[in-house]
Amino acid sequence: MTDEAPELRASDADRERVSEILRDALAEGRLDMAEFEERLEATYKARTYGELTPITRDLPSAAVPAPVSLSKPPAESGGWAGRIVGGEGSSSWAVAVMSGFQRKGRWTAPKRFNCLAFWGGGEIDLREANFADREIEINCVAIMGGMSVIVPPGVEVVMRGIGIMGGFDHREDGTPPDPAAPRVIVTGFAFWGGVQVEHKVTRAERQRLKEERRQERLDRTPSRHELHAARREWREERREERDRRRHGRL
Repeated sequence: MTDEAPELRASDADRERVSEILRDALAEGRLDMAEFEERLEATYKARTYGELTPITRDLPSAAVPAPVSLSKPPAESGGWAGRIVGGEGSSSWAVAVMSGFQRKGRWTAPKRFNCLAFWGGGEIDLREANFADREIEINCVAIMGGMSVIVPPGVEVVMRGIGIMGGFDHREDGTPPDPAAPRVIVTGFAFWGGVQVEHKVTRAERQRLKEERRQERLDRTPSRHELHAARREWREERREERDRRRHGRL
């Protein structure tokens, strides 16, 4: 790191990476809640790398990384390129108090979507959505409530939420992220509640895959019939051969 590096301006991604170290230290018992809150507050107030470095100096993995950008490069072509449309997004927040909310269908997800569920629930469905940017953030606060975030296969998901008597759950489908797809960062806080992220295809895509499998079965049917016919012919030939031998002996 150069001499000027401590004076370089820190990005939101750099502050978030330091906060991840603090969360790990809290979970491992290296910091108590008071120390964690004090250092976390200092992290989000920090403006330069020089201010970030002392916060994690006495913790494992404490090295503050060199300035890097976590933004995904633009997609050159393909279906995802047409879904990253820019702009502000068609909806940027949602609140459910002893009720529920949904964001689904054809809508544009903003760079940052804030949502709150208190004794309620919410669903954020990105399977048919457009994206305002290559990387979007969904900030979820669930208090005695729950939220569901649904993303299409191929979308990279990064979980950065804190759960107290609650949790953030990411159900991966085993499909590797598509380099051309957007990245969805899920942050927030869950108290006696939960935030669940899962990958699903749309109903139309599921129906299309079902039709493809059905057609494949139909395409294989003639070959099975031919195989059964060949077996029947072979059995008949064997039977005729045994009959000729029997008649010859008689």
